[in-house]
Amino acid sequence: MNHFKTYMLLAGLTALFMGAGYLIGGPTGMLIALAIAVALNAFSYWNADKIVLRTYGAVEVDERHPEPLVRAYAADVVEMAVKAGLPRPRVTIIDSDQPNAFATGRDPDHAAVAATTGLLSLLTRDEIRGVMAHELAHVKNRDTLTMTVTATIAGAISALANFAFFLGGSRDEERPGGVVGAIAVALLAPIAAMLVQMAISRAREYEADRVGAGIGGDPAALARALEKIEAYARGGYENVQAERNPATAHMFIINPLAGRGADNLFSTHPATHNRVEALMRLGVGQGTAARRPTPVTTSAGAGPWG
Repeated sequence: MNHFKTYMLLAGLTALFMGAGYLIGGPTGMLIALAIAVALNAFSYWNADKIVLRTYGAVEVDERHPEPLVRAYAADVVEMAVKAGLPRPRVTIIDSDQPNAFATGRDPDHAAVAATTGLLSLLTRDEIRGVMAHELAHVKNRDTLTMTVTATIAGAISALANFAFFLGGSRDEERPGGVVGAIAVALLAPIAAMLVQMAISRAREYEADRVGAGIGGDPAALARALEKIEAYARGGYENVQAERNPATAHMFIINPLAGRGADNLFSTHPATHNRVEALMRLGVGQGTAARRPTPVTTSAGAGPWG
C-alpha cells in the first residue's frame, strides 16, 4: 500500500508539474515539463537523500566519536535499528541550535538519520532515543523515499512557479494562459504541492509515532521530546537551512519553520498536543504514563559544539 501511495503521489506531482509547464509554454512547455519531471523522479530516487544531507551540512558519526553525547546517540540508533530488524543506517549530525531530526534514503538498505546538535544537547538520552526511534519508524515504514522525493519535486514546482511569475509580463501567443496563466501557476502550483505534502505528512507522522514508541519502548519519552522540541523551535531557535529550503520541512519530526504548528490546512505536521495525547494513550495501554515536561525556558545557545 505504501508503494501504491508513493506512485500516486509522484504521478500527482508530475501531473501538476506538467500542468504548470502547459500554462507557461503550451504543448511545448508541457512536454519540456514532462521530460524534466521524469529526469527529476529518476535523479531523486537515487540521489535525493545525498542532496538533503548535503543541504543541511550533515556529518556522519559513529560510536567512536570523541564527544560522549554523540557516541551515545550513535550507539542508541544502531541498537534500536537492530531491534527493529533494520540494516545499520548512516548516523549523522547537523550543526543547528534548533532541536530537530529527520530520516532519509530510498529504502532501509540506504537509509540515513540526522539529529541536530541542539537535539543532542537539550534533550535527555531517553528523549533522544524516542525521537530517533520515530525516525527509524519512518525507515521501517518506507516513508523516507516518499518524503525525500516529495521535497525535491515540490521544490522544483516552487521554482517553476517563480519562473512563471517572471515571465508573466512577457507576450507569448502560444502560452494558453497568458499573464493570467502565469499568475495562476505562480500562486496555485506551490499551494497545490504544499497540500500534497501536508496530506501525506500528517498521517505518516502519527503512524511513525506509534511504531517508534514500540521501537524505543517508551512512548512517554517521545511525548516529552515532542513538547520540548516544539517549545524550543518556537522560542528563537531558528533552523536557517530549513527556512531557505521550506520544501524539506515535512521531513522533520517537528515543523522547523517559524510560526505555530497546528492541525490546519497550512501545517506540514499534526498539532503537537494531538500527537502527545495519542502517545499518552499508547503509554497507558503499555502500562507507562507519559508525564508532561516542566515548562521550558528557551534562550539562544550553541551547546557543546558552539
